[in-house]
Amino acid sequence: MALGWSVIILGFIGQLSAQILNYTQSRDLELLEGSLFRVLSRLNLEEEYNTLLIYGKECVFHSLLRKLEISAVTVPSGSTDYDWSFSTAILILSCGYDAENEENSYTLMKLQRTRRLIYLEDNSEPESVCMRYSLKEQHNIAMVKSDFDQSDTFYSCRLFQTPNYVEGHFFKDQPIYIENFQNMRGATIRTVADSLVPRTILYRDEKSGETKMMGYLGHMINTYAQKLNAKLHFIDTSKLGAKKPSVLDIMNWVNEDIVDIGTALASSLQFKNMDSVWYPYLLTGYCLMVPVPAKMPYNLVYSMIVDPLVLSIIFVMLCLFSVLIIYTQHLSWKNLTLANILLNDKSLRGLLGQSFPFPPNPSKHLKLIIFVLCFASVMITTMYEAYLQSYFTQPPSEPYIRSFRDIGNSSLKMAISRLEVNVLTSLNNSHFREISEDHLLIFDDLSEYLVLRDSFNTSFIFPVSVDRWNGYEEQQKLFAEPAFYLATNLCFNQFMLFSPPLRRYLPHRHLFEDHMMRQHEFGLVTFWKSQSFIEMVRLGLASMEDLSRKRNEEVSLLLDDISWILKLYLGAMFISSFCFILEILRCGERCKRLWRCRW
Repeated sequence: MALGWSVIILGFIGQLSAQILNYTQSRDLELLEGSLFRVLSRLNLEEEYNTLLIYGKECVFHSLLRKLEISAVTVPSGSTDYDWSFSTAILILSCGYDAENEENSYTLMKLQRTRRLIYLEDNSEPESVCMRYSLKEQHNIAMVKSDFDQSDTFYSCRLFQTPNYVEGHFFKDQPIYIENFQNMRGATIRTVADSLVPRTILYRDEKSGETKMMGYLGHMINTYAQKLNAKLHFIDTSKLGAKKPSVLDIMNWVNEDIVDIGTALASSLQFKNMDSVWYPYLLTGYCLMVPVPAKMPYNLVYSMIVDPLVLSIIFVMLCLFSVLIIYTQHLSWKNLTLANILLNDKSLRGLLGQSFPFPPNPSKHLKLIIFVLCFASVMITTMYEAYLQSYFTQPPSEPYIRSFRDIGNSSLKMAISRLEVNVLTSLNNSHFREISEDHLLIFDDLSEYLVLRDSFNTSFIFPVSVDRWNGYEEQQKLFAEPAFYLATNLCFNQFMLFSPPLRRYLPHRHLFEDHMMRQHEFGLVTFWKSQSFIEMVRLGLASMEDLSRKRNEEVSLLLDDISWILKLYLGAMFISSFCFILEILRCGERCKRLWRCRW
């Protein structure tokens, strides 16, 4: 009987203990949920979020969702198979340090900077957890343990320090998340420069012996490293198989995570996949740099000012004045012959601005005709004199190239690199197709092509970005005459974006993009561009020599300059002599006799 009562009492005590334990656990869970609720509320105040993403199997975060009036997405498997299109601010909650095993690359890139709060049920060390996430280049990590409601302790990962985490207390208002890359404490940023002046100029400092960089793109990278308290590490590209790397090489190294930030500019025409190229640094066009047409030789000036239409009008005026003068003198049409009209002495000499014998006792009509003739002669001679003097002072230029088809009709060829040809061909550019292959000079060596373009060789037309043209325009201010002009009507593309290549999972990408925008906002990019030519001269990469095509200016006109006038004069003298000989031989009378005898 006593044994039975003992069993009953022990059963009652066990049941009571279980109820007490369940109550205690429920009470502890409520306290933990309340503490975590305050944490999530504080995080929402610091940086607002409106979606929770919960990784892992059920934990305290799932039960906390009942108290939060907010959208939530649960991923028990720890990974998604498709690209999440998050259009809202996200906060990630993980039920364990190994709960998140996201495999989708696009989702990883979008969630890289997202804040993460990890609930640790076991005795995991914060240092190992921070190391695990650091290898995935995710640094906004905070951790709480199951006793958070009692200890009020959280752990936050910190980069560039040892140990790689800090221990804080929630109610002491200590920061949970910080921007780790505001101070990199001398850490390196790996880069490779494409050495395309004036945007990037590499040189070795004589004092320190270190490799340094100038140019408007180089200055932007330098100031960014100084802002983050970091150092630039220039990778030895010869070990990678490229002595002078191109932007294609740099893009490949960026995709292979060898380079963090490429000191180069990738064009939107070259790359369709922009995973490694994000915020644009430059917005420019891609046009032709055309030689300024040569001045017309002086001996062709006369043919320039003698327009056929104007000559036809003057000839008609000559005939009209001859007819009017002959009729008003005799008031008869008897003397109106072809010879008297075409070779009228008064009309011809009057239009040329020369004196001619005035008939005695002229009528009012004849005076009026002579007055109009003199006025016409003043207008004609003044016009041609003005044209002649102005053209001799500043001769007109040869015809400009107005379209891409005009290149085929000119004696100039377009020099272009093989890289640019491949890009334009792949884009099926309609303007490029208008240029025949006979008028293309393609360079396989990009360096050789750039040297030719920098020499201002006026035998070729060069494609150039509007951004690079600004440097050429600045250099040509030192020339006596500009050698090239930018043909804004001859552009392959007028809207082209240039962006620095960035490693896909670069954790401080947002800081770099913000830095670029601030440089433009404060006008530093424009200032650095204006100083590019001076920097090139200082480093011996450009000279202040006048490379323009100089015109030999003579003190006075040469015999060759008036060759056309002399030829016309000799031709007129020959015709006059021939007519004089015919008159002496009385060929006119003999021709009339023969004509009469024939009839």
